[in-house]
Amino acid sequence: MKILSIQSAVAYGHVGNSAAVFPLQRIGVEVLPVYTVNFSNHTGYGAWRGPLIAPEDVREVITGIEERGAFPGIDAILSGYQGSEGIADVIVDAVARVKAANPDAIYACDPVMGNATSGCFVAPAIPVLLRDKVVPVADLITPNQFELGYLTGTEPGDLASTLESVDRARDMGPRTVLVTSVERPDREEGTLEMLAADDQGAWLVTTPRLPFKANGSGDVTAALFTAHYRATGSAAEALARTASSVFGLLEQTLASGERELQLVEAQEHYANPRREFEPRQVR
Repeated sequence: MKILSIQSAVAYGHVGNSAAVFPLQRIGVEVLPVYTVNFSNHTGYGAWRGPLIAPEDVREVITGIEERGAFPGIDAILSGYQGSEGIADVIVDAVARVKAANPDAIYACDPVMGNATSGCFVAPAIPVLLRDKVVPVADLITPNQFELGYLTGTEPGDLASTLESVDRARDMGPRTVLVTSVERPDREEGTLEMLAADDQGAWLVTTPRLPFKANGSGDVTAALFTAHYRATGSAAEALARTASSVFGLLEQTLASGERELQLVEAQEHYANPRREFEPRQVR
């Protein structure tokens, strides 16, 4: 499998492509990473250095990949943190060109814009572009619960309202939706959930909630789910594999006492998770 991944990159730590590429490689996926920013570290530190990559430069890199004849072999396009406003047009164009070369390719969009704790942390125009231009051409999206609410103009809370929000998202274009960081008021205490839905149904997986926040975990989640879903065609199976792998990564990161994901040290969890979480069908 080959994935064209258009995301941010950092030198220190693991977010964006710096979080997504290695886990994908560890499960046998060939990744073609294209950067939208090249920062020293993620912006959660409050200070960082390095450039936003100009949209035309991002387009040039993608065109160079196309000129090498790679597009017919690409199975999925994955996008995450976009950086500047013009990247949306570049991504939409790249998706069209890859799909023209390989109609079986899928586009997975991680609509990175914020979370319930921090609110939006991207430029004000980015969420609008994601909602109006990018998400409608996606086959699969991986919003957290906060982002799902913005995209659909809803307030997902309990299971019924979350499923309703997912249906609205699917009406926008993508047929498959993975919702991360689901916090239902009626869930078991000390847990966190993810929900995946497609034309076959909807499934919920529950894991223990770990007492820390790890930047980049959503990027790993989006990458692994995209690969597993593209390989199996099963939202339930992709959800189970992804939840098991990401929990192992987070558990090992917490045990290390480090702020950044222990992405390399936890590599065995991607290919052979030690703990398996089984989703339950909720529709």
